Amino acid sequence: MLAHGMVHTYELSLPIFVTIWLMEFDVVNLGLTQLEVTAATLGWVLTAGYGLFGIGALPGGVLVDRIGSRRLISLCLFGMAGSFVLLGLSPNLVVVTLALLCWGAAASVYHPAGLALISKGMNERGTGFAYHGIAGNVGIGLGPLLTAILLVFLDWTTVAMLLSVPALAAGAYATRAKFDESAAVDAGAGGSSKADAGVDSFAEFVTESKRLIAGGLAVVFLVVICSGLFYRGVLTFLPDLLSGLDTFDPIPLASLLPAGLADALGVEAGSGRMLKPERYFYSGLLMVGVLGQYAGGKLTDRLPVEWGLVGAFGALAVLAVLFLPVVNAGIAPLLVFGAILGFFLFVIQPFYQATVAEYTPAGTRGLSYGYTYLGVFGVGALGGALAGTILTYATPTALFTTLAGIAVAGALFGFYLARKNGAATGSEVTSD
Repeated sequence: MLAHGMVHTYELSLPIFVTIWLMEFDVVNLGLTQLEVTAATLGWVLTAGYGLFGIGALPGGVLVDRIGSRRLISLCLFGMAGSFVLLGLSPNLVVVTLALLCWGAAASVYHPAGLALISKGMNERGTGFAYHGIAGNVGIGLGPLLTAILLVFLDWTTVAMLLSVPALAAGAYATRAKFDESAAVDAGAGGSSKADAGVDSFAEFVTESKRLIAGGLAVVFLVVICSGLFYRGVLTFLPDLLSGLDTFDPIPLASLLPAGLADALGVEAGSGRMLKPERYFYSGLLMVGVLGQYAGGKLTDRLPVEWGLVGAFGALAVLAVLFLPVVNAGIAPLLVFGAILGFFLFVIQPFYQATVAEYTPAGTRGLSYGYTYLGVFGVGALGGALAGTILTYATPTALFTTLAGIAVAGALFGFYLARKNGAATGSEVTSD
């Protein structure tokens, strides 16, 4: 839970930095050529880091089946801390990109390690996924909130350096933590699939991958890609989109504080210290996701996961269509809408996490979640580049229409699983 919170603290703080980087950097100097810094440029910069976050999940999944979760989670935490130290030292966008690549590589091993630990170490997987998801959403909400508050008083490089401290502390704890990583796995389960050994060679990797695909993981992979594209497409430029609205005009910090306190903090009138309301809206939307994670996790123990996917994706499609009309309707409807969007954006995650567990054997659960997060955060990272490109060359309407189409596709894949495997719903269909 600590590690999950840290991963998402960093992941969702980055879009807040995007609004600053758009103003601070004019060009990307590549030596032989220079690129203008636009939403499209930064979309691809974030896609590089976010993409590695997903791509690295596949080898991470192989490793967790071989060496266990604890050591990988410890390395993940220390690696993320070092990456944000490098981010704080970045003099230009090239070094920013390098720091994001380092962060993506370090963070990529977390989800296969953490989710394999829950799925093999807990009997009540759905509840475990729920509490695990809540911890992630605490990081998702409080990380950007802490970042926004610190940016009122400090420059972004100092804030990035300070953000490395919690991961260092969590990493120190993780190196000492001990637990039974396979407490919920029946020692006699597994049959023709590897029950508890993972993969030992490339040939076994290919064999087990084919087995997973034949067992239904291929369609689940398409489901998680849709989730990742929608998630990244909505969130990457949300603060920047909202900053252009009159509703979210910057507020001088001095106007919100007593004169004496403002003077003591050095934020007297004219100091230029401003509150950016869109950052707090963004953080609040993400914090509501705690409720979505909890509800989704509980529901996976009570209804077929395939139908849960259909319902969640359907809701996201409707919300994407309604986003711009609600934005123009005023602050009260927007606050309510933001809470609903935050809920459904995260209610879907326990459903696809549990779906993977339903369709894969315990012995290659790490590999299974490696493929899952290759789809969610690897291929799904293209959602950020897609959003930046559409916003640069088209309109927000085109973006949210595209996102609605992605959600509809996800619902259709979930419906296909529900119809094809209805008789097997609720059981580990590939456990033999």
